[in-house]
This record gives sequence, C-alpha cells and structure tokens, in this order.
Amino acid sequence: MPVVAIPLSLVGAVFLIQAFGFTLNLLTLLAIVLSVGLVVDDAIVVVEAVEHHIAAGLSPRDAAFKAMEEVSAPVVAVALILAAVFLPTAFIPGITGRLYQQFAVTIAVSVVLSAINALSLSPALAALLLRPRREARGPLGLFFRGFNRAFGATTNGYIRFSALLIRRSVLSLVFLAVVAVGAVFLAGRLPSSFLPQEDQGYAFVAMQLPNAASLQRTDAAARKVEAILAGTPGVQAYTSVLGFSLLSQVQATYNAFFFVTLKPWGERRTPEERSEGIQAHLNRALSTLSEGIAFSFPPPAILGIGTSGGVTFILQDRAGRDVKFLADNTERFLAAARRRPELVGLTTTLLASVPQVFVDVDRARVLAQGVSLSDVYSTMQAFMGGAFVNYFNRFGRQWQVYVQAEGDYRTRAENVGQFYVTNATGTPVPLSALTRIEAQTGPEFTMRYNGYRSAQINGAAAPGYSSAQAMRALEAAFAESMPPEMGFGYLGMSFQEQQAARGVSAMTIFGLSLLVVFLILAAQYESWSLPFSVLLTLPVAVLGAFLALWLRAMENDVYAQIGLVMIIGLSAKNAILIVEYAKTDYEHGRPLVEATLGGARVRFRPILMTSFAFIMGVIPLAVASGAASAARRILGTTVIGGMLASTVVAIFLIPVTFYVVERLAARAAGRSHEPHAPPEAPERA
Repeated sequence: MPVVAIPLSLVGAVFLIQAFGFTLNLLTLLAIVLSVGLVVDDAIVVVEAVEHHIAAGLSPRDAAFKAMEEVSAPVVAVALILAAVFLPTAFIPGITGRLYQQFAVTIAVSVVLSAINALSLSPALAALLLRPRREARGPLGLFFRGFNRAFGATTNGYIRFSALLIRRSVLSLVFLAVVAVGAVFLAGRLPSSFLPQEDQGYAFVAMQLPNAASLQRTDAAARKVEAILAGTPGVQAYTSVLGFSLLSQVQATYNAFFFVTLKPWGERRTPEERSEGIQAHLNRALSTLSEGIAFSFPPPAILGIGTSGGVTFILQDRAGRDVKFLADNTERFLAAARRRPELVGLTTTLLASVPQVFVDVDRARVLAQGVSLSDVYSTMQAFMGGAFVNYFNRFGRQWQVYVQAEGDYRTRAENVGQFYVTNATGTPVPLSALTRIEAQTGPEFTMRYNGYRSAQINGAAAPGYSSAQAMRALEAAFAESMPPEMGFGYLGMSFQEQQAARGVSAMTIFGLSLLVVFLILAAQYESWSLPFSVLLTLPVAVLGAFLALWLRAMENDVYAQIGLVMIIGLSAKNAILIVEYAKTDYEHGRPLVEATLGGARVRFRPILMTSFAFIMGVIPLAVASGAASAARRILGTTVIGGMLASTVVAIFLIPVTFYVVERLAARAAGRSHEPHAPPEAPERA
C-alpha cells in the first residue's frame, strides 16, 4: 500500500511544478528522485499504526480510525516541516536562489500530495486490505518468526539503552554539545565551492602559438594536437577551429580552439576515461608541444555563464595607465600566483607586445593630391583585407561578392604601393605616396571590465583544493604583489560564486530554516518547549552529513547545502514521531519517563522503516555515474550521511531531549514532572 503513494505524488508533482514555470531539469529531477523515498514515509506510518492496532485485537475499520487519531498530527507536522523548511530560500537572490527554489518547490509539492494521500487513501486501503495475521508456516513463516524475535530483542535493547541515557541525561547532553562542536569544526575543514565540475561529455582545448604566427603554422601545429586527441582514450571526435580563441573571443592567426566530444558515459568506465582523467592526460601530452602553448579545460558548470570552468580572474588597471603598465603587473601577478600550491594551469589572454604593421596616412599629402580620405581607407581595406560588395542570385541560391587582392600581393606591407586611388582630376595616385609604414608592437586587443583596462587570467584549483580556496589564493597573490593602482574582479562562474558568497550565506539559510521549523512546531503543538525536543538532536545528523562528505573527499557546495537544509526536515520527522506520541501520553497523566519510553517503543519500528526506505531510495544518487553525476553524488552522500546518523545515533538521544526539556518546562511552570526512575528492562507492549 505505501507504494501507491509514489505514482500519485510524483505524477502530481510533475504536473504542478509546471504551474510554477519550472522544467524537468537537473534540480527538479533530483528532487523527484529524493521524493521517491519521502512520499512513502507517511503511508508507512499510517499502515504500520493500523497493523499495530489490528494485532491488538481491533477490527481493520476500527484500527484505521484509531490509527488516524494517533498519527494524523505527526503526518501533518512532517508534511508542513518538509514543505516549509525551504521557505527561506524563496528570498535568496541570484542563481543560488533559483537552484534552491526549483528543488524546494518540487519537494514541497510531492510531500503535500503524499500527506493528502496518507490522510485519505492510505487508511481506506488499510481498512479494506489488512486483516489479522495468521501464523505463517514453512520457510517463510520461519523467517518471519526469526525476524520478529530479532526485532523484538532489538527494540528491548533500544529501550534499555534509552532508559540508561535518561538516567545519565547530563552526560547525554554533554555528548550532544561535543557533537555540535564537532559538526562546526568539520564544516570549517571541508573545502567549499559553488558548483561541482561535471563530466558533461565534452571538453575544450585551446592552443596559442608565438605572437603573429601565420595561419599556416597554426594549421601545422593543430594537426599535431589532433593526433594527440585521436590517441587519447575516451575521445570520440573533435572539431578544430583555427584563428579563434574561445577564452578571449578574439580572432587571430596564431590561436586555435578544439571542441572535443567524449565517448558516451557507459563506454568510459575507467578513471582515466572520465572527464578529469582525459583532461589530465591531454594536458600532459600537450605540454610537450614545441610549437606553442596548448591546454585542455572543462566547460562551465552552467551553460551560458562564462566560457570555461575553473577560475576566471580579472586583473584591472584602475589608474588608467598604459598597456605596458598592465602587462608588467600581469606578469608579476602570474609569477606570484604560480608559486601558490592551490593553483594550476594559469594563463592570460593579455597579449601586450604582438608584432604589428602600422600604416600612417599623411592627411596633408592626401589633401594636397586632391584625394578623398575615405577613398584611401576603403582602398586599403578592400585590397589588403577585403570588402563586401553585394549579393547576386545564381543556380537558385544567393551568393555574396567580396573584393580582395590576391594572396601574393598581400604578403608584404610594402605592396601597398601597387594599389592606387584616383584624385579629383581622375589621375591615379599610389597609396605608397600617401602613407608611411612602420613596424611596431602593441596589444592584440584591449579588454575592458567595469570600464577599466583589464587582463583576463584563467586557471583551475589544484587536486585536493576547491574553487573557493583557489580564489582565496589568487586574492592573496594579488595582495602581496600588486601596487595600489591595481584592482581585481571575477568573470563567469567565478563571479557567480563570489556573488553567492557575498549574498545570503549558507549559515544564514540554515538558521532561517531552523527558525521556520521551530515556529511551525510551536504553532501546531501550542508549545514552546516541544520544538526544542525535536531539534536538539539535529547536530548529530549534521555531523553525519559532513562526515560522509569528508570521507568521500567532496566539497561543501550548493548541492551539499541543499541536502543539509533537507536534513533539518528529515531529522525532525524522526523526532516528531516519538515526541508527539510521548507528549500525548504525558498530557493524559502517564509519568514522564514511562511516556517517553512508551513513545520510543511504539515509534521505533516506523522510524526504522521510513528511514531505511528513504536511505535505500537515495543510494542510486550516491553512486551515480554519467551526466551530472557529481551533483547527484554530493546530494546523495549528504542526505544519506545525515539520515544514517539520525537513525542510528540520534534515535537514542530523542527520548533524552524530550525528557530533559519537559522536565525543565515543568519546573519553570511550577508543575510536578513525577520523576520516576526508568525501568531496567521494560517489556514490549
């Protein structure tokens, strides 16, 4: 019966997220995968409660009514918390906010539909389909009896240990404090970044020859690069573009760009055939190229934001000095940055001393000869470069007409004397009589960033370092090597990462999500103390999430932060199931310790069932491969680590926190909390 909730909730979610203007993209699909484990939780709680009362002797119909009286409140509470825990993310600006929002809306819609199903369809199906158990026979019956005996022993052991922790509540709270400190410490040790670098099935290669090298030399060097690409495992195809630089977006004869298509993910099984391994192999092979500099780099994590992955740093001349000043400081900065162990592959698109031919038009002579100045420039453009004339139609197609001198006449600048313009009297005048040719050096192009002349520097984080650490290393190199006239900025994905870091921090999001959960619980149960009982064990889940990321050498990025926010709701769900039952018993006059352990006993099975059902549903994310696998692995690892810690460790501390909080609340209100000693070995009800 719980399986029925999956298609009902997920299909409904797919239809409803369209109303919010979202598509089936990576974020919404990740949320749908996680929802598979979430939407069955409410139905499991309902069905297990009905089964419990049927085993106690009630009819299926009466058992369904009795179960709904008990579990309606926690089902609604869990749904509200999981739907509202992402509410603060709706106010986050920029790309980070959009990432959170698409995930949050999908989860919220799925959970709300799941709660509606659990409050309506699940009890009806349970009343119709569930019947009192009959003693199973044969191997299956033997297995069930053995499993029930083992689970009963586990439950009794859980209750005994919980009772011990209640007696040692001070030590339990000290342990919680140590866990909280450990979570904060581990969070500071984890490298942080914005988005993970994905294996997108393709990569880029850039090549640059010495300044002003001819296109023929570039073509010859490109063929060597193509031979390297052809011999690289995992490469399926490649496309060469000569005379263009993707990083600077400039056309120059000594630049080349290669679009490398990798084989399908299913055919690339070894680490050397994954995107990182292929790029490492290419960079080693390309470093031996004697004709120029060539290197491989990944595409940006989000298409359209920048032209490359890694770090894009902008060095600015804020004093308005000449190009030489910027070039000298760029070289000084690169020398300092290359000494940093956090950085690899640093290059710049600034070319400050490219050999050039300067043609100076003598305007006085042009006027003296009676020649139109515009004719001089248009003639030089047409013959030395090329000029568009018009279109014409032939053979059912439209053709373009260009005028240009033959190649042999454009190889030397001195050949300009072979081109003529006519003066006002119709006399041809050679261009050599009107111009002066001078060989000099200068920048290939000038980049302006925020109005300042700038140099773009591309690089990547060294293995074992994150993009945030790489950017801090660049800023440290800038501080130690640059004069006050220089400034810096970021471009592309690096700019977005800086904007995210300067905006609403992950700690703020986490704190606001906690506040929302606290207020919802306080409003629903009309108690300021009960939310503390639910949330005090949250550091255990957070520590489990950070520990899982650390063990798998992953970074604390946006996807990990989304997982942490989700863990707030998931961890609260386990606590609500115990605390809500114990609170009801306690308010009906049962002693505090007995009510606490009674809630722990009754809710132990559904907590394990829902938690491990969710964990099993998330395992495919944690071991994902293929497109966008890095995001899936990070999110899956975060959630699984947090849920394992919450299920295996925090479940023992939930009774302690409820007992301590209620005892303190009773003392503050001047009531008696009836401090009964916990039983040594309570029997299963």
